[in-house]
Amino acid sequence: MDYRKIKDQKDIDVEAAAKDDVEESYPFVPSASSSIGEPKIDINRIKPQWKRKSLVTFALTILTSSQAILIVWSKRAGKYDYSVTTANFLVETLKCAISIIALASAWRTEGVTEQNKLTASLKEVIVYPIPAALYLFKNLLQYYIFAYVDAPGYQILKNLNIITTGVLYRIILKKKLSEIQWAAFVLLTAGCTTAQLNSNSDHVLQTPVQGWVMAIVMALLSGFAGVYTEAIIKKRPSQNINVQNFWLYVFGMGFNAVAILVQDFDAVVNKGFFHGYSFITFLMIFNHALSGIAVSMVMKYADNIVKVYSTSVAMLLTAVVSVFLFGFHLSLAFFLGTIVVSVSIYLHSAGKMQR
Repeated sequence: MDYRKIKDQKDIDVEAAAKDDVEESYPFVPSASSSIGEPKIDINRIKPQWKRKSLVTFALTILTSSQAILIVWSKRAGKYDYSVTTANFLVETLKCAISIIALASAWRTEGVTEQNKLTASLKEVIVYPIPAALYLFKNLLQYYIFAYVDAPGYQILKNLNIITTGVLYRIILKKKLSEIQWAAFVLLTAGCTTAQLNSNSDHVLQTPVQGWVMAIVMALLSGFAGVYTEAIIKKRPSQNINVQNFWLYVFGMGFNAVAILVQDFDAVVNKGFFHGYSFITFLMIFNHALSGIAVSMVMKYADNIVKVYSTSVAMLLTAVVSVFLFGFHLSLAFFLGTIVVSVSIYLHSAGKMQR
């Protein structure tokens, strides 16, 4: 009898411990009073998760939609009074500072470990200049493309990087694409073209050839840099992401410093580093820096559907705001093209999950 009591007590302890483990990992835990397979919803865990996901979704939507608006808004009489190379340098500096602050927090809680230390060998660091250089050219083109496209058109065309990223994934990382994803690429191209149709002009498309070429080049640069960066991260999956971001941003600062010397050295020396800066310019810099952080938070705290939702809403939000700020004409072709692009992004996400 005593042996049986002890055994029963051990069984109860094991079941309680297992239940605690499950409750710690998932918001859905089996109830003792419910039948097998019927989960009990832990409301206390779901509420914080939904609040955090909603906050991240809202932040990413606002940052994404305001990115193009702030760039256009920062122009004066159709040109930039400030140096775009200095603005890019400040963006990389701010992102680097945020990475260091995040690492400092990790060092206080975890201590300096092999995964979060900043010291690295030359072999580990030498891989970062390539994506940093690609992002430099892509970010600079981001300013000059607005000579040919408006803010809503830019939000549409920049989705072309989904196609280039997918194709480069197939070529470089040998990842297979599902039939749904290939169909999404066709829809995306059709949606981008439809949104640019112009019935009130002799030109068929609102965006001239130069704008399309720059958009395609930006998509290629962004896609290749993203694929290359992912390949670097996957070589050391246990390493703290902020360490990898730190080195990427350090090289980004270096390349942007070279760009300042080559392109705007005389202007910076004679007029000053912050010449032509306005409140909108500083808002734009903070927006660019925080957008990268928000995407990282989506990958950590939310999911790919959140990113799809944010991108789709941001396209429409940019168009609506541009109507009031810049007198943008919201045509039926643009509205239909936006819907097609949103559907294609969703299909691409669904095809990724089914792959």
